[in-house]
Amino acid sequence: MALLPSFATLGHGPPVVLLHGSGGGARSFAPQLESLASLGFRAIAWDMPGYGQSAPIEPYGFKGLAERGAALIEALAPLTGGAPVALVGHGLGGMVAQELVLRRPDLVRQLVLVASVAAVSADDGYGRHVAQALAWLDEGRDMGWIAAERVPRLIGPGALASGVRLATHCQATVPAPTWRRALLALAGFDRRAALAHIAVPTLLVAGELDPLAPPPVLRAMAAQITGAHSERLAHTGHLPQLERPQAFDRLLLPFLRHARAWRH
Repeated sequence: MALLPSFATLGHGPPVVLLHGSGGGARSFAPQLESLASLGFRAIAWDMPGYGQSAPIEPYGFKGLAERGAALIEALAPLTGGAPVALVGHGLGGMVAQELVLRRPDLVRQLVLVASVAAVSADDGYGRHVAQALAWLDEGRDMGWIAAERVPRLIGPGALASGVRLATHCQATVPAPTWRRALLALAGFDRRAALAHIAVPTLLVAGELDPLAPPPVLRAMAAQITGAHSERLAHTGHLPQLERPQAFDRLLLPFLRHARAWRH
């Protein structure tokens, strides 16, 4: 139990577990914690292993991250009545969500993949971004500098100023060794062959201007998942839940309400 990830939770009702990206933390879903709780859900945002107060894991890979996520869901049973959760993953968190639902489908009732992909290669947007990020770390850049450099490259025009500030803060507070391990794990991710085995209702959300996970990539993923559908947020980059939280919630909430069967 000592290795259980730290998390924030708010509200009462069907559980929604929020998994942040490589440059985030539990606060990366702060707007959704409040909106979901106000509308009859229990929102749960974790700090991935190595982030916030969560203990790191070794080796740092998707198997271990998915196991920690499953352990958290199981530990929350007294709060959720043992109900399967809606799993919302952003970026790297979306890759963890894919791994978790494939390994433990009994724990998941719905899946939402936000600005995430099924594979990363050296010549795609994600791969090039990982290479740049690792180069910054190799140069000895501190995380505050990286945050100030990275976040503006990821967002679209007109992003909510408070969301950009929060994204920058989250990135700046990620421990550099953790970010390096997360980036290296991300660089080797490939679950394309397993998409057809995802058997829960699935929504994919892409920012129109996302340089890492553009809409055509998520549409192609949706085509491989039975019954899945993808949505595009206009004028939005890689951080839709923070750039345009109200528009993001207008996509998320109807999906969660449709097939929100919950066992008490």
